[in-house]
Amino acid sequence: MSPFLGELIGTMILIIFGAGIGAGSSLKGSYSNNPGWIVITLGWGLAVTMGVFAVGSISGAHLNPAVTIALAINGSFAWADVPSFIIAQLLGAMIGAALVFLHYLPHWKGTEDPGTKLGVFATGPAIPHTFSNVFSEMFGTFILVLGLLFIGANKFTEGLNPIAVGLLIVVIGMSLGGTTGYAINPARDLGPRIAHFLLPIPGKGGSNWAYSWIPVVGPILGGSLGAVFYEIVFLGDVNTYTWPVVGAAVVILLLSYVFGKKQSSSTSASQAA
Repeated sequence: MSPFLGELIGTMILIIFGAGIGAGSSLKGSYSNNPGWIVITLGWGLAVTMGVFAVGSISGAHLNPAVTIALAINGSFAWADVPSFIIAQLLGAMIGAALVFLHYLPHWKGTEDPGTKLGVFATGPAIPHTFSNVFSEMFGTFILVLGLLFIGANKFTEGLNPIAVGLLIVVIGMSLGGTTGYAINPARDLGPRIAHFLLPIPGKGGSNWAYSWIPVVGPILGGSLGAVFYEIVFLGDVNTYTWPVVGAAVVILLLSYVFGKKQSSSTSASQAA
């Protein structure tokens, strides 16, 4: 198996289990309906664990463009391979989402709320607030990449790495995931969102493209910050990517704050009218 196919299959496995948890917990008529946030976070953690076990020896099981870019920034992955990995991750996520759609085929008609159906595929904010939503995705992915680098630095975890990574996903979900649904992975959100847009889901409504940039840009910047933070604090090194990454993060946060303030002012004005 090639690394490209490994990333595709690993990400597909991740989405089959992860979006499958979302479908089972959200769609009416399912025996597993409404199990609670703890079950959902455990399910996503196990989904990552299974994906890593499946293809870790083949591609390294990034399963996440933010991780791929972060590893390229810290020099442990070749930039030339970044585009093919990201394409594989997006395709795998779309295929996984399509398979979940087919598995729950009769349940879509029984669930009326379009937002619930979209939530099976893609994330969304508990409270729409542009700055906070961007920060949440950045911070969650910062912790993810930092945690992955911690795990990789400890030799005693070898062989147990997939389980440790899964537990990391669980604790991020439990502690930080309640704000935006913790995409912390552009492929995990964008691939299924595209699938939602393309699939003939009864009464599905829109795919919320206005929000879709946040779980893409936020994780990429957060993961990149995690990589440069690890380099500076743990390895005592400042590489060529450090200041561009920090600068980009500051600019995006400032723009999201300004945009969010304008959005709030427009909403208040329309409500007053």
